[in-house]
Amino acid sequence: MNRLTKNIVGVGLAAVLSFGLISFSCSGKDAKLNGANTAFADTVPAVKIPADSLSVLEAMQNVFRSISEQVLPSVVEVDVTEKKTRPANPFGDLPFKFFGFPEMEEDREYEAQGLGSGVIIRKDGKKYYVLTNNHVAGSATEISVKLNDGRKFDGKLVGADERMDVALVSFEADDDSIPCATLGDSDKVQTGDICFAMGAPLGYSQSVTEGIVSATGRSGGQIGNINDFIQTDTAINQGNSGGPLLNIYGEVIGINTWIASQSGGSQGLGFAIPINNIKHAIDEFIANGKVTYGWLGVSLVEIREEIKKSLGVEGKDGAFASQIFVDSPAFKGGMQAGDYIIELNGRAVRNVDQLVRDVGSLPANKEAKFKVIRGAKEMPLNVMITERTKEVSSSTAKLWPGFIPVPLTEDVRKKLELDNKIEGVAVTNVQAKSPAASLRLQEGDVITAVNGKKVKNLAEFYAALDLTKTKSIQFTIGSGAGSITTGTYSF
Repeated sequence: MNRLTKNIVGVGLAAVLSFGLISFSCSGKDAKLNGANTAFADTVPAVKIPADSLSVLEAMQNVFRSISEQVLPSVVEVDVTEKKTRPANPFGDLPFKFFGFPEMEEDREYEAQGLGSGVIIRKDGKKYYVLTNNHVAGSATEISVKLNDGRKFDGKLVGADERMDVALVSFEADDDSIPCATLGDSDKVQTGDICFAMGAPLGYSQSVTEGIVSATGRSGGQIGNINDFIQTDTAINQGNSGGPLLNIYGEVIGINTWIASQSGGSQGLGFAIPINNIKHAIDEFIANGKVTYGWLGVSLVEIREEIKKSLGVEGKDGAFASQIFVDSPAFKGGMQAGDYIIELNGRAVRNVDQLVRDVGSLPANKEAKFKVIRGAKEMPLNVMITERTKEVSSSTAKLWPGFIPVPLTEDVRKKLELDNKIEGVAVTNVQAKSPAASLRLQEGDVITAVNGKKVKNLAEFYAALDLTKTKSIQFTIGSGAGSITTGTYSF
């Protein structure tokens, strides 16, 4: 029996069963069925549930209904059109004529449609503001906002930010009754909290799914995002991006952004940007059309416990400044490569991602108070923060020392074929155009001395870079066969 036959038979059986039930129900006047043993399906409770237990479930269901009824009108579908470029020859140097097709002489532009979600979060006169993701609307040439009642409005991009993956879209309407969602406090979110995701997954507008908060503070580094994320098992799929994640009070606690999936669909690993990360961006979009980030001027890395131990910061949370930009706010404020940052404006630094976000939200031209550990000792530093620009953040010309030193572990010695007599640090990740590059340092070099003074480990290496004691530095590169000294880099 093929699938079509099975489906037809299945439908037929369903029809027969339905007819049988109806016939039975409608035959109540038949004397044969009106005996003492006759029971009608619609008069018997489906299951027996204790009244107090049922009241709890009904109360929860009423909450779910209320949240859906009151918040869904503020959730929108965001339809976008983007202009993209199709390469002239997708097969590289291999001409189209080889396959019998005419050769394309130049790249061709085409339009691509996309769909996401958003939530109305503010109203100013006739103008409504919709919060969504940058990857939904940030590159759009045309934007359409569709309300839950089917009405469509032309949207306009107010501002977008790639680092945070947020965007703000506006539309105008004469209707004053269109509701705005209420923003909550994502700092209060805890693992285990009940939450709801709303949006248009796979184009199914006004969908609501429910679950719990699986975790908080998840890193977004793997997707090139500076946010920490709320992780949830609430079903989130393509099209949910930009829609709200809500708590049991109907408040927006996050913006659904990405999923971890092996199938491309929901596998219970959804991630939302905490709303507190975004609140300042909303005001900046409306005022300036962009988000302004604070600039400190250090290269931060996470370090393992064994390295922490060698630097005298064992068991401490913080962010390690492996390199520093010469003439940056950090440099001018006395911060140095090798400092372990543990506090910013009285708030403890948990990790690199948190510090990057906190520094980014600092206003330009305002002093920030840091606490660092240098040489196993804590010390305060005051730094005048400036505005972050692509020019200063992407340039490596002033990144000191321009490479990341690593200890000579057993694995490193084996890869570099070093015997145990050589002590120092190995050179990795040499940055182009940096001081290290100008001094002709190469990947795998072993620095055994700084300014003629031997260094045996990371702590001694960074201590030798102390710019309060010297304004020029040269390195000694050692190997089993001898050593050479680099040129001098002056500050």
